[in-house]
Amino acid sequence: MRWENLTSDSEHSRADAALFGADAVTTRTFDTPEFGGITFHEIRARSIINRVPAVSRMAFQWTVNPYRGCSHACVYCFARKTHSYLDLDTGLGFDSQIVVKTNAPELLRRQLGSRRWQGEHIAMGTNVDCYQRAEGRYRLMPGIIAALRDHANPFSILTKGTLILRDLDLITQAAQVTDVGICVSVGFTEQELWRTVEPGTPAPERRLEVVRTLAEHGIGCGVLMAPVIPFLGDAPAQLRATVRAIAASGATSVTPLVLHLRPGAREWFMAWLGQHHPYLVARYERLYAEGSYAPKWYQRRITRQVHELAEEYGIGPTRAEVPRRIRPAEAAEEPPVSGPTQLSLLQENSISSW
Repeated sequence: MRWENLTSDSEHSRADAALFGADAVTTRTFDTPEFGGITFHEIRARSIINRVPAVSRMAFQWTVNPYRGCSHACVYCFARKTHSYLDLDTGLGFDSQIVVKTNAPELLRRQLGSRRWQGEHIAMGTNVDCYQRAEGRYRLMPGIIAALRDHANPFSILTKGTLILRDLDLITQAAQVTDVGICVSVGFTEQELWRTVEPGTPAPERRLEVVRTLAEHGIGCGVLMAPVIPFLGDAPAQLRATVRAIAASGATSVTPLVLHLRPGAREWFMAWLGQHHPYLVARYERLYAEGSYAPKWYQRRITRQVHELAEEYGIGPTRAEVPRRIRPAEAAEEPPVSGPTQLSLLQENSISSW
């Protein structure tokens, strides 16, 4: 494993920009069912706010990723390629070799206080899920959200995890002083499809319960309907069932995103497809013959169908680059904040994906 190659996402080719030294890595395993077969690599990062590459299609410029790799094990996850920078496998290795940046909260607080930082929007959960199972043990997000709250720094969170509800009070406090956007990812509601393509995630209905709970506490939450999986989750009846469930959860918006297959994810997904749905392999090869993204005509068709259904059920699309401001009057009343949340790190392990 080449730890010296673990750099910021935009500079992974610069060996001199390594985010930590190899001698600072502690590797752990845990003898508990939820972490069976998973190895955690605890590190102390040198930087935590990453600039998004200029060539990216993302609508934001800065991200924070406390984990690398992800036990959600989504077969389509575009972040799989990042594991190759460490000479780690982008298949099972991505699912089971998790890097945990144990000093993420304190490092973020220090970087937010720097004169060089201009208080720009920070997106989380856009590479790997910051609320994957390991977060229940490492508890990095409370300290991260507290730092953003204390510096009144705008941020957004995208997650498939239900653990975000643990930090509901902190999110509410942050929303009283800055722009906060929360989005939950639910691409489909079919149980069989979920079990095979997202085996490590909470069930879709549990994720929609998160949306419902946030709404009940005055926190608007959008749903990223992602990914819409061609030929497996894109039938009109399937799209209708998913949008109907999203609307029933009280989501403020729904934004569809068709499956994209970048290098690293493409090979893993196609191997899965060949095993579970071999009759679709040739159709996928044709659909994605031009690259990582489905043809524009297909993306437009799905987007149109979802938006029409959303209008029918009383919700609308949203623009990912505009975080929703939760006005103080909408938020549940909380006791005064006594000070920064102290991070309690267990001495045994962590981490990552979406």
